[in-house]
Amino acid sequence: PQRTYIFTFLLSSRVFIHPHELLAKVGQICIKQKQQLETGTEAEKAKLKSFAAKIIQLLKEWTETFPYDFQDEKSMKELKEIAHRITQCDEENGTVKKIISQMTQNLLMALSARSQYQEIREKFRQPVTDKGTILKTKPQSTQKDILSVCCDPLILAQQLTYIELERVSNIYPEDLMQIVSHMDSLDNHKCRGDVTKTYNLEAYDNWFNCLSMLVATEICRIVKKKQRTRMVEFFIDVARECFNIGNFNSMMAIISGMNLSPVARLKKTWSKVKTAKFDVLEHHMDPSSNFCNYRTALQGAAQRSQTANSNREKIVIPVFNLFVKDIYFLHKIHTNRLPNGQINFKKFWEISRQIHDFLTWKQVECPFEKDKKIQSYLLTAPIYSEEALFIASFESEGPENHMEKDSWKTLR
Repeated sequence: PQRTYIFTFLLSSRVFIHPHELLAKVGQICIKQKQQLETGTEAEKAKLKSFAAKIIQLLKEWTETFPYDFQDEKSMKELKEIAHRITQCDEENGTVKKIISQMTQNLLMALSARSQYQEIREKFRQPVTDKGTILKTKPQSTQKDILSVCCDPLILAQQLTYIELERVSNIYPEDLMQIVSHMDSLDNHKCRGDVTKTYNLEAYDNWFNCLSMLVATEICRIVKKKQRTRMVEFFIDVARECFNIGNFNSMMAIISGMNLSPVARLKKTWSKVKTAKFDVLEHHMDPSSNFCNYRTALQGAAQRSQTANSNREKIVIPVFNLFVKDIYFLHKIHTNRLPNGQINFKKFWEISRQIHDFLTWKQVECPFEKDKKIQSYLLTAPIYSEEALFIASFESEGPENHMEKDSWKTLR
């Protein structure tokens, strides 16, 4: 079959059967077919080589695309047994042996790289707990902010893209398929928290939230209105550069950070901001009609990526939460089986097409050089908790109505 069919089949089969059971079935077919061909006529014996080539092709695609299916001993043992049988079909010139040994080597390297990443599990950055006191204890002049590390919006957008591509490269097709397979065993159908059971998805989701909170922290902790206005305009420019690059995830995180209540309520600051650029960004991320404007922009970036000559033009980083929701709803709307009991392959074909697009985008090599100083700030600068953000916000611009006065009283 075509590669796209094999990919769809291997990806969606795990909803119905464990990968090692599927591999065992392939092994059984191998034994049967090999016996039939060996005991048949000379013409059938000649077919052994082409049969071996097809099985190798399947195993090669399987181990390359879903290396994690082979992490347990059962699967590895089964793989070795199939490989041994296939090698016997072509013993005289040894090409099969070479291909299989190369395939096994690549598989072991992929598994080792993944387990190393799992070991380095990043420590989730915790919000600063001592609320607004940082504002009082540190003199403003010596307090470091993002502008002291990077004042060029384009460079910051490039460094954000570097971080995004690094995170995305650790998300695998089977991680995304868990959104579908976990749903069948879950009673409550919330769309995100319950679904993203794998560490890689959670880490990526966490990065989005941290970036939103960092943006809000950087804005709220500035005491002087003029500097605060400058910070808001700076982040608007960064978000715009992210949009131009095709990094929609960082762009959405920045906009989300600016729309958080502690930032949104700073009316005096916003009155000084040139908001025309921000309005354009908000238009692109307008949630109406199922984010129709964003989807059009994403489609444009995807088309640009297909015809691009440079890695710079190939970058497409979708808003991950929306991507996950799309797969989730595809799964919820369509049944796994048709009324006649057969598998609804059309549904899985569509899910796998979306996941395949994501895999194509995640393989783009980042064209920007890493700036350790900027990235270190983005990943480790202290971020305020929600309470701390409100305190900082009220200290900058006092409460305006009874509701705000009450919450300010409670916070204090």
